[in-house]
Amino acid sequence: MNKVVVKNVTFGEGAPKICVPMVGKTVAALKEEAEMLKTIDLDVVEWRVDFFEDVKDLAKVEAALGEIRAILPETPILFTFRSAKEGGELAVSDEFYFELNETLAGTGKIDLVDVELFNEEADVLRLIETAHKNNVKVVMSNHDFDKTPAKEEIVSRLTRMEALGADLPKIAVMPKSAADVLTLLDATNTVSEKASQPIITMSMAGTGVISRLAGEVFGSAMTFGAAKKASAPGQIDVNELRHVLDLLHKQF
Repeated sequence: MNKVVVKNVTFGEGAPKICVPMVGKTVAALKEEAEMLKTIDLDVVEWRVDFFEDVKDLAKVEAALGEIRAILPETPILFTFRSAKEGGELAVSDEFYFELNETLAGTGKIDLVDVELFNEEADVLRLIETAHKNNVKVVMSNHDFDKTPAKEEIVSRLTRMEALGADLPKIAVMPKSAADVLTLLDATNTVSEKASQPIITMSMAGTGVISRLAGEVFGSAMTFGAAKKASAPGQIDVNELRHVLDLLHKQF
């Protein structure tokens, strides 16, 4: 498997890396979050820009990003606009979604960008090309808040992401039972054994918490923890998350 290196973080080796979301609605709230995150043991910060009240103003988004980067100069930043159709805060046009991501990928202020799989392939490929030209890694994602697809479908989606050029294919699914969690973990194990890229998978909500902890065993390279406010169901406190990941890593 290829390793993906972003600043001082290497995906695809060791314990899963911890990503913590920033969900502030204003620049002041984001700066407060960033200062707080400086004190936390994390690997990646995800700016969930769909929470930002001025997200439709590209100049204000870039200015806010500059404030975050100034506070966290060495921390990898994942830029994510989560669409409403995949559980995000705001519905926007496809045109704006791609304009936003392509513009910010070209600023030199982000390290990774989230690209949702289920869009027009030509648009996805263009955004990937823009990101890679600017040395930005692509986390290609899919979120199913209603169910856990069959193992074969999960495998197919992750494999498709890799084929399109994702650096870190990612899928998050909602379990209805413990069996659903096992389906996600089985699919993760199957893909990680043959994939050339590190992958990120999780089963959401309380039932799926084990999937956020056991990535090193089954093959998921990153997990998401909450510092101030969770951005998805099932995220646990980042300090508790680090403790468990370290404990499992020592036994692995």
